[in-house]
Parts: sequence; structure tokens; C-alpha cells
Amino acid sequence: MRDIEAYKQKLLARQRELDVRLHNIEDQLDDEPSPDTEERAVEREDDEMLEGLGNAGKEELEHIEHALTRIENGTFGICVECGDEISDERLEVIPYATKCKKCM
Repeated sequence: MRDIEAYKQKLLARQRELDVRLHNIEDQLDDEPSPDTEERAVEREDDEMLEGLGNAGKEELEHIEHALTRIENGTFGICVECGDEISDERLEVIPYATKCKKCM
């Protein structure tokens, strides 16, 4: 039998980790720009990279929130395409997976 509580705890831990990371990214993006023109160009490149990381983090948070909802409504670990169980091996790697290996 699948240990849903273990997956829930894993998802909640990752959610907390991402929350901290996203707040750090926001803080870095809010820093005052350098008055030096060359340094500002580097800062802009860094900001673009941080924004990309932030967007990826927000997307992962959405997946986690949906997985937590599926846990609450009893559909966690069930493929949204075919209705088969998603393997524990897949859920260990991607605990918010919505599709089994054959439907990916």
C-alpha cells in the first residue's frame, strides 16, 4: 500500500524550500541597481536569470499545490490520462506527477 502521508510530507517540505528560495529571489530583484553602467548590464543579465528561476519555482509550486489537492480528494498517484496508478518509482522522482510512464 502506498504511503500517501510520506508523499505529502515530501511535497510540503519542497513547498517550504521553494517558498524560501522565491522570497530570496524577490529580495535580490528588489536590490537597488548599481550606478555603474557596466555593472548594471551584468545585473540585468543576473536579473533575467533570477526571473527564470523564479518562474520555474512558481510553476513547481503550482504542481505541488495540485498534488496536495489530489491527496486531499483521494486521487493522488492516479494517472489523469488513463486512470492507472502512477508507479512509486516515478512519484519518488516527481512526487507531483499527474501521468504514468506510458501516458507521459
